[in-house]
Amino acid sequence: MALVPYEETAGVGLQKFHKPLATFSFANHKIQIRQDWRQLGVAAVVWDAAIVLSAYLEMGAVELRGCSAVELGAGTGLVGIVAALLALKSFCTDVHITFSLSHIVGAHVTITDRKVALEFLKSNVQANLPPHIQPKVVVKELTWGQNLGSFSPGEFDLILGADIIYLEETFTDLLQTLEHLCSNHSVILLACRIRYERDNNFLAMLKRQFTVSKVHYDPEKDVHIYKAQKRNQREDL
Repeated sequence: MALVPYEETAGVGLQKFHKPLATFSFANHKIQIRQDWRQLGVAAVVWDAAIVLSAYLEMGAVELRGCSAVELGAGTGLVGIVAALLALKSFCTDVHITFSLSHIVGAHVTITDRKVALEFLKSNVQANLPPHIQPKVVVKELTWGQNLGSFSPGEFDLILGADIIYLEETFTDLLQTLEHLCSNHSVILLACRIRYERDNNFLAMLKRQFTVSKVHYDPEKDVHIYKAQKRNQREDL
């Protein structure tokens, strides 16, 4: 996550980021996310992609029961918080994406970001998750392409990312991280706006290693959600 300063003279579109709290309702819970653009810039505000991805999870598009999930570049942690709340409640039966989860006992969510953002991230997670859920949620440092040794290869069934593909210099490290965290059965969900040609370039890079499809589009917020899974050997032949 890049860190950028907040300017009081920023346009109207950025004023929502200056609010100290952003309030949402997901999974029958009121979620209050603390924001701090002044100190942490883009890592400490809620972007539309996180809202759209959270809503997509709430729609029941992903089976979270028993799922081991991780959020990358979590920032405020909204998506990871919603995933944890949904993983520990009754689920819809209308499931569009399924996992082979017989080897997983109980849902577990890991919420990650760079070290500089961890304390802020932890504060939002602790403030918004009931005590009985918090033991199943871990906030952990992950700098893409660097400290992958602290994560087992193919550790997660579901990898989540909201607005994490905007810095071209991070693309190679992000792809390496996705490759490490995924098994052949893992599903990646990436929510993003397509702002620049480099965003399409990342999707092209992703398609070299994963099968990629667009599974949702929110026209109001102009946010796309892409699903990716590792290519199997037969597909590559």
